[in-house]
This record gives sequence, structure tokens and C-alpha cells, in this order.
Amino acid sequence: MTTIKVYHYDAFSQIANMGNPAGVVLDSEHLTAEQMRKTAEKVGFNETAFPLPSDKADLRIRFFTPGHEINLCGHATMATIYALKTRGLLGDRTDFTIETKAGTLPIRLHTDDGLYITMTQAAPQFQPFHGSIEALASAMGIAAEDIDAELPALYGSTGTWTLLVPIRTLDAFTRMKPLNERFPAILKEMPKASVHPFCLETYDANAHMHARHFSSPYSGTVEDPVTGTASGVMGAYYAKYIQQDALLNLSIEQGQELGRNGRVLVTVTDGDQIQVTGNAVYVTEFEVTI
Repeated sequence: MTTIKVYHYDAFSQIANMGNPAGVVLDSEHLTAEQMRKTAEKVGFNETAFPLPSDKADLRIRFFTPGHEINLCGHATMATIYALKTRGLLGDRTDFTIETKAGTLPIRLHTDDGLYITMTQAAPQFQPFHGSIEALASAMGIAAEDIDAELPALYGSTGTWTLLVPIRTLDAFTRMKPLNERFPAILKEMPKASVHPFCLETYDANAHMHARHFSSPYSGTVEDPVTGTASGVMGAYYAKYIQQDALLNLSIEQGQELGRNGRVLVTVTDGDQIQVTGNAVYVTEFEVTI
């Protein structure tokens, strides 16, 4: 039996118990991949992060859901960088790189008004969705008419694949009750992808988009309150299908339906350079035994 210390941070919020919880294990060099996965399973958050030394970048981060390792996680990146910086483990550096399974990505710190972290994500990719809109709607607990037929439902990734689903009204989000176990049969092209419904109606008049994020059943979780990687590719989608500008600064809200309001700032340059900015807050620390 091994005892692991886990630090709990909430990302994309400065208020504890809002935004998206992530576990951070600072002393993880001695852990195997399976021990990391078991730790994430015991922690029970959507993702737990394990910072490590890197021979390719300034820092390596591995990300685990309770079910498996994933290439990239935006909110767990925010939590990890915030933890390292506030604990004095990054020194005075404000620009550095992280090695992930989605590639080596730049990070920039801003300390003018609190600590904010900007993460450059992988170049956006899109793939068509050929599945049943009716079955997809049913699996989300809404009607097919709630899905906006004027915009495409398609797979997108800036590091992690998700199915982007345009929704006509904000009201539909309060009716959503995901049946995650149905997703793989519907997402025939990418059965392990998550599902990310979004709309242009928002609770906050200053926000540009609203979203929810339903996990793949393989991850062992149901819903992510506030998602960084999905917000990044949603920004790329906005630039490609909604408003084509050389520079877009988008404010994306998420988490209201779960009582965990969070905010992700997304900058899109020339359609394919995606940066996500957010913050985090320390909540508590605890131990798990694996």
C-alpha cells in the first residue's frame, strides 16, 4: 500500500468550490502509470495531474481520469501551474513550456491582477460527425429540435477530442440529463470522445458562449463543470463557423447548471492559434491510499 498526498485546486475560478476541481500530486516521480490512474480513481475528480521532470520542455504533466490517461486537460493544467507557482517551485519565470501527450505547449503567467495562466493549445482539428442527431439528442436528455441545424455538429480537438453540439437555446441546458453509456454507440467515428453542447445564449451578458461537457463513459465520470481544452476548440469553432476574424477574444461561461460557475477566456488568432487563459484557487489537501 502506498499513501499519496493530493492537493485539491479549483480551476477557472478564484472562489473555492466553484469552477472545476482538479487533483495535483506534486511528488509523483516514483509513481507508475497504473499507480497514477489508481490515484485518480481514488481522488474521484474528473482529472488528476502529475507534474514530472522533462527532457523536452521545462516541465512534463500527465493527466488521468479515474478510468484512463488523457492527452491534455486544460483545467488540470491551470491547477498544476497555479500550485507550482504559488508554492515557489517555478521561481521567477513567467514563460516556459510543458510537455504533454498533445505536444510541447507554451505557458505564460500574468501577475498584474492576481495570478492568471495562459496556455497555448495544439492546433485545432475537426472531423465530421455522421451519427444520428436524434439518438444524440436523446442521449443528452433533450429533443432533436433543441440542436441547432444551421450549425454543424462535429468532432473537434486542440489536444483532446470532443463532439461539439450547437444548441438553439439556453433553456435546453437545464433539461439535459446525459446518459453517457449511450455515447460510444452514437459516436461511431470516435467512440471515446466526450460530448460538448454549447450555445450563443448566455447567463452573463458579457459572455460569448455557454456550454456543458459530458464525459466519455470510459473516463469513469459524468460531467466536467468547466473545461479548458473543450473551450479552446470551441473558440476555434466560433472562428470557423460563426465569426471569421483575424483576432477573437471570447469569454466562455460554464458550470452554472452544476452550481460551479467558471469562466474561460479564449483568444483565437488567424483561426488556428488557440490560447486559453484562466486562474485557480487552493481548496484543501488530503491523502489517498493505493
